[in-house]
Amino acid sequence: MAVELCLLLLLLFCGSTVSEVQPIYKPPPGTLDFGFVPAKTYDTGAYHEPGPIGILFKIVHAFLYLVQPNPFPQDLIRKVAQQKFGNTQGDYQKPENVVLTLQAIYYEIGFIVSAALGLLFILLLPLVGLCFCMCRCCDNCGGEMHQRQKKNADCQRSCFATFLFVASLIISVGVLCAYAANQHLTSQVRGAKKLVNSNFKDLKVFLNDTPAQIDYLVSQYNTTKDKALSDLNNVGPLLGSRVQEQLGKEVRPALDAALTMAGAIRETKEALENVSVSVEVLQEGTERLHANLTDVKMHLSNTLNDSACSAAQAASTCNIIRNSLNQLNINANFSGLPGVSSQLAKVNDVLKIDLSSLVQKGYAAFNDTPDLVVNQTKNILSDIKNVLESIGSNISSFTKTLPVQKILADLTIYLTQSEAYVQDYFPVVEQYDFYRWLGCLILCCMVVLIVVFYYLGLLCGTCGYDKHASPTTRGCISNTGGNFLMAGVGFSFLFSWVLMIVVVLTFVTGGNVEKLVCEPFEDKTLFKVLDTPYLLNQHWKNYLSGMLFKNPNINLTFEKVYSDCKENKGIYTSLHLEHLFNINEFLNVSMYTEDVALRIEHIQINLSKIILLDEIGKENLLNFSSSGIDGINFGAYLTEPKGALENALKGHANNIRMIHNQQVVPLEQAMKYVKARSTLNQSIRLLKRTSSELMVKVKNVISAVNAAQLLINNNASLVIVQETKKYMDTIVGYFEQYIDWVKESIAMEVAACKPIANVIDTAVDIFLCSYVTDSVNTFWFGLGGSSIFLIPAIIFAVKLSKYYRRMDTEDVYDDVETIPMKNTENGNNGYHKEHLYGIHNPVITSSVEQW
Repeated sequence: MAVELCLLLLLLFCGSTVSEVQPIYKPPPGTLDFGFVPAKTYDTGAYHEPGPIGILFKIVHAFLYLVQPNPFPQDLIRKVAQQKFGNTQGDYQKPENVVLTLQAIYYEIGFIVSAALGLLFILLLPLVGLCFCMCRCCDNCGGEMHQRQKKNADCQRSCFATFLFVASLIISVGVLCAYAANQHLTSQVRGAKKLVNSNFKDLKVFLNDTPAQIDYLVSQYNTTKDKALSDLNNVGPLLGSRVQEQLGKEVRPALDAALTMAGAIRETKEALENVSVSVEVLQEGTERLHANLTDVKMHLSNTLNDSACSAAQAASTCNIIRNSLNQLNINANFSGLPGVSSQLAKVNDVLKIDLSSLVQKGYAAFNDTPDLVVNQTKNILSDIKNVLESIGSNISSFTKTLPVQKILADLTIYLTQSEAYVQDYFPVVEQYDFYRWLGCLILCCMVVLIVVFYYLGLLCGTCGYDKHASPTTRGCISNTGGNFLMAGVGFSFLFSWVLMIVVVLTFVTGGNVEKLVCEPFEDKTLFKVLDTPYLLNQHWKNYLSGMLFKNPNINLTFEKVYSDCKENKGIYTSLHLEHLFNINEFLNVSMYTEDVALRIEHIQINLSKIILLDEIGKENLLNFSSSGIDGINFGAYLTEPKGALENALKGHANNIRMIHNQQVVPLEQAMKYVKARSTLNQSIRLLKRTSSELMVKVKNVISAVNAAQLLINNNASLVIVQETKKYMDTIVGYFEQYIDWVKESIAMEVAACKPIANVIDTAVDIFLCSYVTDSVNTFWFGLGGSSIFLIPAIIFAVKLSKYYRRMDTEDVYDDVETIPMKNTENGNNGYHKEHLYGIHNPVITSSVEQW
């Protein structure tokens, strides 16, 4: 039931999340920033560091690897779990079952052999101890209080003492390991309450934080809506500007050409005016110069007709001057240049209409395209805004239909009850752990008692031993040391089998838990076994999906769920809740954008009111082309000679010099630098360039304007449809970002199931494996080692006690031959009783001398 509630909760998460989520960052339409889904951090750290005792854990793991080096038997466990044993008496005798049994024995051979040795120890050591005691009671097996004198007695005593000390040290180390493991387990069990509370706290945070995440996702729909509304409110700059930009590729060049032609008209007028003025100035100057030269020529001619020129001395000079009078003429005749007054008059008529103003009106009309779009889409945009509002209402209403709060409340109640149950029974666990701790402590004390006897025996025996004393005269301290050693031997026989029983039980249990649970859990092979089809339920291919969704065909595995939760993915993704609630259907973009797209597609924009250039402007261009500037004789102006004034004025007469200085020089300078050279020449060349194919240029401008106007009137609809589609894609793109962000948030952030993985890690990896199994394995490892070394300790203690205890009899030696003689009186076969004769000297006389 709890699992189903969890699933429903996840579904609700998804539903709520879907209803109000933010888009993922997506470049094409314009990135929307939805921020980050609010998420709290979890306190539980599903990792345990054992500390210094971890070295012992590693040693135990290495020992277990020696005992059981085989890999985890996945196939064997699957086959064993799928077999049914015990239904009939012959099940165990089936060949396949026999094979599985043999395979299981082969896998467990290390544990079986070790356990068998432990059982042998349990059975034989008490029996050996019993026989040993009975044997000693019969004065055998070292029970006879007599010690024969040997030459290497000191060497043997030292060796036995050393070996016993080493064995005791090993036993001490083992019992310390067992004690440390026992204390570690107790301290960890007591500290587990904090870890358990931390897990419950994280689960509560998991449940309580989910509604806030859902609310955040729902609220972020406003980000999408606000961005869409902003674009709708700016339909002029967005859609209108796009349409204007596309049409402008044809319209702007046409208007620019018309505007350029208007400038050419103004430049033509200025050039014609400059030509007219320049020609008038030149004609006036040349006429005045011609009159003065004619008058001077006449006076010179009269002078030359004087009788003085008939004299022989002056005749030649006068003839020369008379012959040069013909040079006093003006070669440059500007009066013959054609006038441009008619062309100037026509151009002035053309300029009566301001073509530039008409073109600027075309520009203004075209630049009003965004405003036209705004005015013509008001009604449709208001409908689209209503649709957006209705989408938000639908999302909110759909979210409210999901019983999120109820499921969260039920899960919270279930979690609270579970926590209360754990809190109530935790004192019981601690109480039983105390009993376990006390029992393990008693076992350790048993070993400690034995070791203490051995240490006391070694201490007393070593300190009280006198090498000069005979076996029958050994001191009390030495004798006490021997008694301690024998006491240790006795307690060893009494306790060792009990210790080994505990060691065997904990070894078999803890070792198999480590090899069959902890290690495969760490590398996730355990999940692979649990995910075996038809393993946990012979009718279900996938147990987890069958339990959660009642559909075992869904590929939902323990390993995948655990791995996803370990990575803190959303529970919707981890548990494949799309099989209960398919978010993709709810998050279908068309579900939200269909109405929006339909209304945007119905946008109709009419740009036929835009007039780029009216008929008056076109007629004005045609009038300019027929102004006649192309009929000007540009060659007459450009080829007119500069004039030969200098040759005509080389005379020496004062009149000629005065005319040259006062008229020719100013006239020559005016022509060359101001009007003639610059203005007239430049204006003529400008007119020539302008008139070149003027009619063709004007027709091209008019054709370009007509084509642009035709595009606006007839083909603008295609451009508008294309740009409207792009505009619609931008608006819809915001929803796509929102949907993608919702999906990503649901998959990775909403209801992140890290606490579930932490609970599993806490229960298995930390509590079962790290706390319990490692401690139990270390306990039996130390206690088992101590128990095993009790055997050599018993042997060495029995041997050594003979050298420390006071004997009842001793060997009797002859002074000369040092050969033991038989004393018939005493009837002891040559032995001498100290309590009968009171002999204190270790070397005594022969029986003959005593007699």
